[in-house]
Amino acid sequence: MISFLDLKKLNAVYAPQLREACARVIDSGWYIGGEELAAFEREFADYCGAPHCVGVANGLDALTLTLRAWKEMGLLREGDEVIVPANTYIASVLAITENRLVPVFVEPDPATFNLSAVGVRAALTDKTKAVLAVHLYGQLADMPGIMALAEERNLLVLEDAAQSHGASIDGRRAGTWGHAAGFSFYPGKNLGALGDAGAMVTKDAELAKVVRGLGNYGSYKKYENQYQGVNSRLDEIQAAMLRVKLVHLDSEISARRKVADAYRAGIENVHVQLPVAITELAHVWHLFVVRSERRDELQKFLAEQGIQTLIHYPIPPHKQQAYAAYGAVSLPMTESIHREVLSLPISPVMSDVEINTVIRAVNAFV
Repeated sequence: MISFLDLKKLNAVYAPQLREACARVIDSGWYIGGEELAAFEREFADYCGAPHCVGVANGLDALTLTLRAWKEMGLLREGDEVIVPANTYIASVLAITENRLVPVFVEPDPATFNLSAVGVRAALTDKTKAVLAVHLYGQLADMPGIMALAEERNLLVLEDAAQSHGASIDGRRAGTWGHAAGFSFYPGKNLGALGDAGAMVTKDAELAKVVRGLGNYGSYKKYENQYQGVNSRLDEIQAAMLRVKLVHLDSEISARRKVADAYRAGIENVHVQLPVAITELAHVWHLFVVRSERRDELQKFLAEQGIQTLIHYPIPPHKQQAYAAYGAVSLPMTESIHREVLSLPISPVMSDVEINTVIRAVNAFV
């Protein structure tokens, strides 16, 4: 069986370093808000090219707390509209509605499946105050165009960079285009912890301060609470794990690009549409997502060949029971994408034999 993502094999490469980092935290006697977190925040901010990074419990909290902070700072109000791609994972939308903001679903660019400046402009109203630009599957959205429009219309831009650590356009990495960005370090991400973890990155020192306070029960000083905050902190163990893996992130991205290049060069099947990369550096291939009108048949066929695939994602947010109020909204392109996408195995530890086996199997589907 070729696993979709063999996390055990992937993390085994760094097992001695991970154990050493874990032991270092255990021996320190300090498990929340210590030196490992401070070091990781510095190192990840430097990696992205941003001055500020705040570790939080997970990627959803990174988005939710950033929007909440903008409300506390008077930049957003309940009822304001936030433009979001309709084909995103539901976490992007949850962050908006948790803050009593209004999601405005926009059809993605048909080539990249990402938000475009053209799509954003068409959705603008007098109530639009922010754009949540999701870098789906590991590829940056049209950030030059979106940021130009945001400057023109005085919009806040939050990058959902949960799948795009290290992706770049014109030398600027994910997390440094918008006014802030939320990252997930869920174990399956390109930079994955060994549990839940997340961070927000920004150039805005005041925003970073407010997010840090909100995630610490709304407090900057123990037993004194400025906000009605939550408990959302990146713990020392996970920070230490991430410090080990951050050093190897670029080499892992290169390995993912090798797999993606092989797939794109080798897969030739009229029933399978390959993904498009706007530039090579813009895509870090968190997922390799193909489209097929016969998606379910293709998935079954590949399973019979011993190849595990996944669907990202089978049901769009506006068709989920949680958002039944939006069920009547017509988003034909998004609904077609969700019916047709299939994610092939991709990881930095795939062997050439595994890569070629996947290629041959996809090409054999008729």
